[in-house]
Amino acid sequence: MRTVLLALPIALLTLGASAQWALPTDDVPAFHTTAPAPETKLEPILTEAQLRAAGATLPWQFRVYALAARVPRVLYQLPCNCHCDRALGHASLQSCFSGTHGMECSTCAQEGVYAYRMTKLGKTPAQIRAGIAAHEYETIDLTKTL
Repeated sequence: MRTVLLALPIALLTLGASAQWALPTDDVPAFHTTAPAPETKLEPILTEAQLRAAGATLPWQFRVYALAARVPRVLYQLPCNCHCDRALGHASLQSCFSGTHGMECSTCAQEGVYAYRMTKLGKTPAQIRAGIAAHEYETIDLTKTL
């Protein structure tokens, strides 16, 4: 009985401490529900030179950013499933590519390629969001985006 009484507070303390890292299953990362106004100037997507200066060396890193630069207003309307909105304060997937996070995070990179491909197929941002929520981007092989 004494062991149970000692183990109970330890178990409760462990459970409480680990709860801060648990992600709610219904939590959707940050994104904008509408396109930015035409006069809205978005943070620019990093260029190849900026990526090189930041340490990028892999071909897929440059290609992903080049694709993202073609659809920044779509990326603005998409969430990022790596939850960088919490850790880095990102407002949408577009934020990942206006900094170096997109070159370091495969989730962001795959979602960026997915967003570009789906946009080219005529999908709306809402349809692309649904695909991201369904994790359809996970099948993208970044090494084959060349």
